[in-house]
Amino acid sequence: MLNSADRIPARGPRLALVLALSALGQSAVADSVPEDYLAGKRAFVAEVAERHGLDRQALAALLDQARYDPAVVAAITRPYEGQPWHRYRALFLTEERIRGGVDYWKAHAPLLARAEAVYGVPPSIIVAIIGVETRYGTFLGRYRAIDALTTLGFAYAPRADFFRRELEALLLLAREESIDASAVLGSYAGALGKPQFIPSSYRAYAVDFDGDGRRDLWGSDADVIGSVANYLARHGWRRGAPIAVPASLAEGVAVDGGLADLSIAGKVPVEPTHDLATLRAAGFLWQAPLEEAARAVPIRLEGGRGPELWLGLDNFYTITRYNRSNLYAMAVLQLGAAIESAVDGP
Repeated sequence: MLNSADRIPARGPRLALVLALSALGQSAVADSVPEDYLAGKRAFVAEVAERHGLDRQALAALLDQARYDPAVVAAITRPYEGQPWHRYRALFLTEERIRGGVDYWKAHAPLLARAEAVYGVPPSIIVAIIGVETRYGTFLGRYRAIDALTTLGFAYAPRADFFRRELEALLLLAREESIDASAVLGSYAGALGKPQFIPSSYRAYAVDFDGDGRRDLWGSDADVIGSVANYLARHGWRRGAPIAVPASLAEGVAVDGGLADLSIAGKVPVEPTHDLATLRAAGFLWQAPLEEAARAVPIRLEGGRGPELWLGLDNFYTITRYNRSNLYAMAVLQLGAAIESAVDGP
């Protein structure tokens, strides 16, 4: 829809000014494109066309449509996960997102039940991941995937190799699933669809859960739900096992003291390796029942009223394989619990 300003035609000097400003803007954008970006495109075309038997001219024409986007670089340097836990939590634990999760759960209850039966992942976790990623499919990203992945693959040195591989995966995915690689939108990191799978994960873990012969993470909620569950199952989800439990410290034990060389995770995930006896000896206390054979890692997050202590178990670590952040996994856990409570409530 056009607003009133859009409907006013530009005439005379005003038109000349508009055209002049437009030309200046286009020139500035062109001048700001790093040379590495342009050279990277050329090298990528030659390498990938040969490796996969792709038409070199067609691939070059496709990548000619890609545009360097400095907003992508700006976004990746300030991720949500850089915030303290209490601020990050407030982004996702909202009444609106909880209500949306309840609606999504009720609308797809049979699919969620089938996914749990097949993969062992409970509906609360599947729904919460979709809610955190794309607000249940209502916001799928604002960046063209081809722009994001070329920008990061050719002009973002810290992770260029990773994003070039994802660009290559996008091209192969487009061929396999009949996706228009020049038009599809996603996140600033090139993640796609309602569950925001990066292209390599789409190729490896997406499933055709509705049996229509293709894996559609935009239009098929069956495929979305099944794919999220399959991803977690393939990364070690344990059916019926706990995820994380709140913890505290015995009187006189200070977490800042290092706890006799016991590692304590913060935002960055650490695989659970400590047995419960070791944790008890270090002064950790918890109320939730845990099997004595369980392995856990202490996690310290920045709460609004001071540190929050948790014990993360194997399933918590599995959630961090979706997004390598303890803040992300905790948001999924707590959002899922809030949604489940609302679904089960009056």
